Amino acid sequence: MGANAHAAVFDLNERPDGPTDLVGLSRAELTAAMAELGEPAFRARQLWSWMYRRGATDFAEMTDLAKPLRGRLAERFSIGRPEVARAQVSADGTRKWLFKLADGHLIETVHIPEDDRGTLCISSQVGCTLTCRFCHTGTQRLVRNLQPREIVAQVLYARDALGDWGLEGEDRRLTNIVLMGMGEPLYNYENVACALKLITDGDGMAVSRRRITLSTAGVVPMMERCGAELGVKLAVSLHAVTDELRDRIVPLNRKYPIAELMAACRSYPGASNARRITFEYVMLKGVNDSPADARGLVRLLQGIPAKVNLIPFNPWPGSAFETSTDEAIEAFARILMNAGYASPVRTPRGQDILAACGQLKSASERARRLRHDAAADAPASATP
Repeated sequence: MGANAHAAVFDLNERPDGPTDLVGLSRAELTAAMAELGEPAFRARQLWSWMYRRGATDFAEMTDLAKPLRGRLAERFSIGRPEVARAQVSADGTRKWLFKLADGHLIETVHIPEDDRGTLCISSQVGCTLTCRFCHTGTQRLVRNLQPREIVAQVLYARDALGDWGLEGEDRRLTNIVLMGMGEPLYNYENVACALKLITDGDGMAVSRRRITLSTAGVVPMMERCGAELGVKLAVSLHAVTDELRDRIVPLNRKYPIAELMAACRSYPGASNARRITFEYVMLKGVNDSPADARGLVRLLQGIPAKVNLIPFNPWPGSAFETSTDEAIEAFARILMNAGYASPVRTPRGQDILAACGQLKSASERARRLRHDAAADAPASATP
């Protein structure tokens, strides 16, 4: 790693009013930061273990470092966590955190506890670059990409809140991670890749790649690279079986139509019966839930190791769609299962706190719209 790379690190992590945040730095970057203090490479390994294996946020806790060094580290660096603007707990145990970032923007992160796992749904962008018509997050404009530290910090905070540090294997409350929160991960690939390499590092949080799923609406040119470089599971937000319908409800389809998307799925590195691609399919009443749609989906999936998650539409204020009936969902699932494709119906979680699939939309955007509407309605004389 060259000298210029170290400078670039601080461009991303430095805050004008405080110390440099070490969260999100790669091993090489952390080693370079320690070298600047005149410290050997093994200091970076010690810091790495304290931050990502033990969850330390205070240099004073790092008892295998000399006290003078701990003081120097505290003067120049921090081990950050996002500020919590709001924390909510659903009646079903789902937890949602609204995090305030250093620049004032907000993102949402959700933890879903289940009998055999605890899944954390994390965001990759502030807002979303896509405009899927059934998705609440898609109605919020894209503000910016998240930096690696802002992606990693969501996981660190969740482990703090869940009391997950020091636990191993089945005892962990956070076992799985899905990039299904705000944003399209493959439109922020470089930062997402940096964050995932850190999250999966065996000497740190050590989350298995097999327990990480990246969800995309179909950014075809990035899919092969994602599979080859990251080795995580892939989920594809499909939601329609014809270009005519998908163009309307998933506008990205106009750029990468279904035939190109399915070809990319067939060649996705590492896909196998043991590592199937998950196709997400939101069930919209009278739109995409007919037996003909189900048979069309079976034809599309031929030759792909796949399973289908059927997601009853989760309503949100102002949405133009309705949830398919239970009978329509059951008939759809039966056609898929008879063709040999697992097709579980996802049980909505956290609906009462707008934490379910497709419902995330940060309060910052809602507040911005309210302020905009209030300003537009105010009489001219009231404006200073």
